[in-house]
Amino acid sequence: MLNADKNNPSDEVIEAIRQRFPVEAEIDRILSRKMRQRPGVPYLPVSLKTLENGVEALIGSNHDGRFDISDVRWLSGGASKLQMAFTLAWNNPATGRTKTPMVLRMEPMESVAETSRLREFQLIKAFEGIVPVPPVYWVDSDAVFLPYPGMIYGFVEGVTKPSCGVSNVSGAGMNVGARLRKQLAPQFIEHLSIIHTFDFTKSNLTAFNIPKPGTQAAEWAVNWWERVWEEDAGEDVPLMRYANAWLRDNLPTVDRLSIVHSDYRIGNCLFNEQEGRITAWLDWELGHIGDRHEDLAWATISALGHLAEDGKTFLCTGLMPEEEILTAYEKTSGLTVDRKALHFYKVLVTYKLVVLCLGTGYRVVRGGKTHQDVLITWLMGIGPAVLNDLYLLLDKGV
Repeated sequence: MLNADKNNPSDEVIEAIRQRFPVEAEIDRILSRKMRQRPGVPYLPVSLKTLENGVEALIGSNHDGRFDISDVRWLSGGASKLQMAFTLAWNNPATGRTKTPMVLRMEPMESVAETSRLREFQLIKAFEGIVPVPPVYWVDSDAVFLPYPGMIYGFVEGVTKPSCGVSNVSGAGMNVGARLRKQLAPQFIEHLSIIHTFDFTKSNLTAFNIPKPGTQAAEWAVNWWERVWEEDAGEDVPLMRYANAWLRDNLPTVDRLSIVHSDYRIGNCLFNEQEGRITAWLDWELGHIGDRHEDLAWATISALGHLAEDGKTFLCTGLMPEEEILTAYEKTSGLTVDRKALHFYKVLVTYKLVVLCLGTGYRVVRGGKTHQDVLITWLMGIGPAVLNDLYLLLDKGV
């Protein structure tokens, strides 16, 4: 798409890129929709009243009985989605008449991470009672009731960083301190092990395709993010071209298919600061069925860690040194870690971060398509540093 108008792509261009990069059906639908909608008007602020009306219509179409919405307010957090908190007084089928704090999670016109609310809804639903997740209630995957696709889930108590914590945007480099580190690390490993050994075949995951044995899982992942780069990037970056070729030359064979959260790190969970207990895993929007090593890569890449108090020990995702994470994971999950596959996914995950920072981040801000333009501009600023991380990983080889 080097010579195509990415702000106003033709049907022929969209179809050509769809054929060039085969991906799961729902991912193809979401990315194609993004491109078809791109020539439209920029993002316009949505009022709380508009969202409240949409939520009432969504709930009314799915719930029998009287209900009332109150305490409607904006909810901060998240670099890519618009969120509104409210309280629902309703007849909960499980508990009877009650008041339930809830959250609407809705897309802007175009997101820094263009994903499917239906897939996110189905994944969280699958893990209810398995690992800590917020309860999910309703989804409007085609924006029938809401201005943009969205879903409604239960409000969960907890914080994403401690009161004295230090981090960058979206939890990058989160430092939770020595006490919380000791408490959260075992839960981090335990929950990841449960996710990866979970039998997803018994869940209602209709929005997902299951890769064939062999390299298809890795190839779909590479296609997804190379496609997004081609659709969104504002300039050619030779290192990204090289990374594309390297990834395709080094596709690993997946020995066991697992649910992959695909953004598993401190910063994407809520925890009780006093008890040191993880209360919910959030942001399942990038999740898919694939190779567990992708989550291990998220947990161990350098961009998301920091040095310990001794100034020497690097703590991956702010919790433990890499070898301690991998050893604990193997012991808890009963699964082995293939270091070659892990390196491949470190390259892929870092490539993905460059795509989001320098590709999609640039495109959505340039087009005025998001409510988070200031935050996403900050993310663009760290793009060159992440690009350097990509270079260093590629320089290591396999």
